[in-house]
Amino acid sequence: MTTAAAESTAPAAPAPRPLSLGVIFLTLYIDLIGFSISFPLIPRMLTYYLDHDGRAGLLGWLLRHVEGLAPPSGQDPLFVAALLGGVLSAAYSLLQFLFAPIWGARSDRIGRRPVLLLTVAGTAFSYLLWAFSGSFWLFIVARLVGGAMSGNLSVATAAVADVTSRENRAKGMGLIGVAFGLGFITGPAIGGIIGAVEPSARWAQYGINPFSAVAFVALAFSLLNLAWIGLRFRETLPAGHRSDPEIERTVHPWRALFAIHDAAIRRANLVYFMVALVFSGYEITISFLATERLHYNEHQMTYIFVFAGVLAILTQGVLVRRLVPRFGEKLGALGGVTLIAAGFGLVAIARTTLPIYLGLALVSIGSGFSNVSFSSLISLYSRADEQGKVLGVFRSLGSLARALGPLVAGVIFWWYGSLFTYVLSAALLLVPVVAGLGLPQPEK
Repeated sequence: MTTAAAESTAPAAPAPRPLSLGVIFLTLYIDLIGFSISFPLIPRMLTYYLDHDGRAGLLGWLLRHVEGLAPPSGQDPLFVAALLGGVLSAAYSLLQFLFAPIWGARSDRIGRRPVLLLTVAGTAFSYLLWAFSGSFWLFIVARLVGGAMSGNLSVATAAVADVTSRENRAKGMGLIGVAFGLGFITGPAIGGIIGAVEPSARWAQYGINPFSAVAFVALAFSLLNLAWIGLRFRETLPAGHRSDPEIERTVHPWRALFAIHDAAIRRANLVYFMVALVFSGYEITISFLATERLHYNEHQMTYIFVFAGVLAILTQGVLVRRLVPRFGEKLGALGGVTLIAAGFGLVAIARTTLPIYLGLALVSIGSGFSNVSFSSLISLYSRADEQGKVLGVFRSLGSLARALGPLVAGVIFWWYGSLFTYVLSAALLLVPVVAGLGLPQPEK
């Protein structure tokens, strides 16, 4: 009786605070601007470091291995540059794969705010290293540090789960998707503008390079983000919902996945991994396809990314927030994957602008639904004290997919062509759709 009375008079849990959700959104947005600001510069950066370091060092070693994967028809410079860029992205993503569960589990124990402060400070340090990376090996060190720190996206995702009700979880996750979309449009635009500013050669002895101005702008965004978190980010994980620090922790991502007690969480993660693996291949090969079929140059290529980015923002910010709470996360996830497969099939056979863009529209809308719905599903399957750990595994598997998918898809595209690549991608997506049919509906 006493216990029941105490429970009945205990204060109710505080309602989700819109300000906290807005703070999380801006935290992600600023972080992703800094991350994507270097995207337009990668081809020129590779040329610079090759001229500066030559083929005898680390870059030369990488180039020799990449050139060995070229198709029998010859070494196309575009193939070599794109695949080498994929190797650099893969190294970054592999660090995300390793660290996302670590940061997520850590935030379950000590809270989201201190982990975000630590990792954003580490991200700022990576940009500082980049600014002074006159040699390729130091640039690689900067990228690896940045990849390890960017695993904090799992922490921000867990914070969204903290401040949203189960009924509104998809709406909150949709906001993360909007932050991603806006960040990936704004960052490259800023990078393209600032990239035209080259510091004076007199500072080269200190490691200042032609891209240092962009690195310093990215550093400024990270410092702004650090100040923003320090001033406005209120802790979202109550002390009573934190995990027991004495519980044995498994930090290896694959071990962490199979150590998860809930079979639905494991299945949802593996289904998402299959989707992300195929989709990440599209992200690198679509540029090749646009060059081959539409004869796009580097400037025209931005049309595709802006088109896809705007559609993804609208999908996650409007359609997902309205439709997924009504029809459910499972339908949103599997329906989204089906749309991606249909889009890939249309792109495979299209030869002119209109049908190719229609296929891209299906892919963008489908990915918006599937990304948000999978993260919402996994969050809803998880207990309050394991959101960071479980969502860390989820983000980690996505990073592993982004490390492997572009490399494999790039080689397949150049060896077997665009038709085979996109028909294969559409067919492979049927596997996670069938596997996902066994996922249970989450309780709300």
